[in-house]
Amino acid sequence: MFLLAAADLYTLISNSTYGALAIVALWGLYQIVIVWTRVAQKRFKTEEEQDTFMDDCEQMLQVGDFEGVEEYCAGDTRAIPQMMHMAIDNRRHGFRRARQIMMDRFQRDVMSDLEYRLSWVSTVIKSAPMIGLFGTVFGMMGAFKTLATAESVEPSLLAGDIQVALVTTASGLAIAIPLMILVASVNIRIAKMEDLVGSGLMRFFDAFKGGLALEESGQAVAPAAKEEAYAEAVSS
Repeated sequence: MFLLAAADLYTLISNSTYGALAIVALWGLYQIVIVWTRVAQKRFKTEEEQDTFMDDCEQMLQVGDFEGVEEYCAGDTRAIPQMMHMAIDNRRHGFRRARQIMMDRFQRDVMSDLEYRLSWVSTVIKSAPMIGLFGTVFGMMGAFKTLATAESVEPSLLAGDIQVALVTTASGLAIAIPLMILVASVNIRIAKMEDLVGSGLMRFFDAFKGGLALEESGQAVAPAAKEEAYAEAVSS
């Protein structure tokens, strides 16, 4: 009776491995989808689209029209407009401080979040084969227990335990391998986003510094000229 209960315990544990594998697979896939979506939200679709946006902003910054740039960036969830808006809001602290605040916020709100989620995916990639191996061990233990408790062993009983052992290992690998490919693809998208953001910020910093110099010297454009520059940027 005790041996039969032990055999049932091995079967229960080995079969519960499927549930654990399903949970980690769904969690890893969820994190991948979130990262993919966040990257798509934070970057421009093409470099040409970003260049057009930066051209409009540069026209206003070159005449010191910070309010126009803020209105132009308001409500835009992409990284560069949000960072520009933050830098302009903090321009009273000076160029260096405003740039530092902007970069710290980008690192904390965007990059750190992506890194945290990708670390979860890496954990799933490492743990899925281990969970599969855990099921394999208990499947084989169940098979040996069947051998020990039966005078004449039926092949079908052994086949069930061995099948569990092999399927759990295969399932763990089937989870880890696609996730590794997806992580590589996501990392490429993140690298492209960083390249686009970097090129856009280089242009913004130059124009921002010039706009600050105009504002400090009192040569910024009058309100009417600001409205004209903003209308020209929007229409273009």
